[in-house]
Amino acid sequence: MESKSRPRERHRDEPGSASPDHARLPEHERTFERVSDLAAARAEWTRLAAQAGNIFSTWEWAAAWHRHLGGGADLAVAIARRPTGAATAILPLCVVRESPFRLVRFVGAGPADQLGPVCAPAERGDAAIALRHHVDEVLGGSGLFLGERIWGDAPLGPQLGGGVVRRAASPVLPILGAGFDDFLASRSRNFRSQVRRRERNLYRAGRVAYRLTQHPDQLDADIRSLMRLHAARWSSGQSTALSGPRAQFHLDFARRALENGWLRLWTLELDGRPIAAWYGLRYAGIESYYQGGRDPAYDHLHVGFVLLCHTIRCAFQDGMREYRFGLGDEPYKSRFAENDPGLDTVAIAAGARGRLALAAIHAALLMPERVRRAAWQLGGRSAA
Repeated sequence: MESKSRPRERHRDEPGSASPDHARLPEHERTFERVSDLAAARAEWTRLAAQAGNIFSTWEWAAAWHRHLGGGADLAVAIARRPTGAATAILPLCVVRESPFRLVRFVGAGPADQLGPVCAPAERGDAAIALRHHVDEVLGGSGLFLGERIWGDAPLGPQLGGGVVRRAASPVLPILGAGFDDFLASRSRNFRSQVRRRERNLYRAGRVAYRLTQHPDQLDADIRSLMRLHAARWSSGQSTALSGPRAQFHLDFARRALENGWLRLWTLELDGRPIAAWYGLRYAGIESYYQGGRDPAYDHLHVGFVLLCHTIRCAFQDGMREYRFGLGDEPYKSRFAENDPGLDTVAIAAGARGRLALAAIHAALLMPERVRRAAWQLGGRSAA
């Protein structure tokens, strides 16, 4: 399973500076409420996140991010409202640094697979216009907004007046009421054989158990087992997705997710020994694979592949409508997925410093991968 901290992303040769002629929201329709803290927006945020269907847009994700990864970020969260007062979108921005230029991002940026305005799909167009007004206000005429990992099937770049500076893969398997056996029947004979043969071989090796974390008293041990197996898989240090400050963030968020019935933390055991783990989230009928790990000593048994197939089978059995493979275009994902809406990073530059920062990003995208990745380390947290 590939590291989410090192996705292979592509960029588009599109301009990323703001359009000075961007349409204005009519004054009689424009209502924004700035909130002083996340708690003040919790009830409306929770309602809108459920409509958005994105686990990374939940209030719980934002709150855990702010506690553990927000650092010195200044919150700039607003609620977009109709003239009636009804909330239509949460605009979750923060200022992550002021010098040498103001950098504005979404709350939750870095570990999140998908971000953007928190709203129902039908409200995305109006939310994009509202977001642009809010971005302009927060930038104050100087700085750079990086709107990372906006869902690609609802492109907001043109509506925001900015440009897409980077595009990442995010493969999806629609389930649509089919069964897992029906899904396998739609694949090649070789693929079906691999799925079944590899699980049979694992069962021949010993006593196999798939264990889902369901009780709070199991969580700490299980998530630390996940982190240990992830570190073993990436022993050369390519991935920091579950280590450092992110370790405490995930421990915190996983507790909230378990309380809400969102957590899908699977441990694959052989003769009582954890040999692979899968960390996913289930929200609004969508199963999202987030991270995994495995003991390299059992690679000959393809334990990562076997556990992945088990989670997909469970998503089918439990009536999920979609299985998302998360950030990155690793080849194994294409064997399962059927489409890829992609994830866009949209940039809006304001003032001379903002335009200079944006030009530096465009230049970095032309550099070798290692240099480019270093250039995207903005404000101490990955902007990729």
